[in-house]
Amino acid sequence: MRLLRSTDLALRVLMRLAVVDGTTPTTRDVAAAMEVPYTHTAKVVAELQHMGLLEARRGRGGGLSLTEKGRTASVGAVVRAFEGDGDVVDCEGATPCPLSSGCRLRGALRRAQEAFYASLDPITVSDIVAAPTGPLLLGISGRG
Repeated sequence: MRLLRSTDLALRVLMRLAVVDGTTPTTRDVAAAMEVPYTHTAKVVAELQHMGLLEARRGRGGGLSLTEKGRTASVGAVVRAFEGDGDVVDCEGATPCPLSSGCRLRGALRRAQEAFYASLDPITVSDIVAAPTGPLLLGISGRG
């Protein structure tokens, strides 16, 4: 399974904000530090804000900050929110699979997908920025 770019970016934004020390970087700062397009970052930030995982303040002294809910958010829940609940394969697409009525693969893939999410559910954003990751993030975030 491969994560969408927006899912990857959402996790990296949360990680970046989890390690900032009293500063409130802007969306532009975060995009530059991670070397990703500002417009894509802005869309992800808006969704994370809508989910209540971060706060975005405009104007002088504004910027992004992680909420307590964002700090304790389950990585599995964040991935589910960005990936959606669709199947790994599209059996009913424009050209439906002729095996769909008796295929066992779809169910096996669904169980594997749920096992993937279940393995991420107990992991929080705070967990994934614990040492040695946090200090590494601080080192690369200063580039932007």
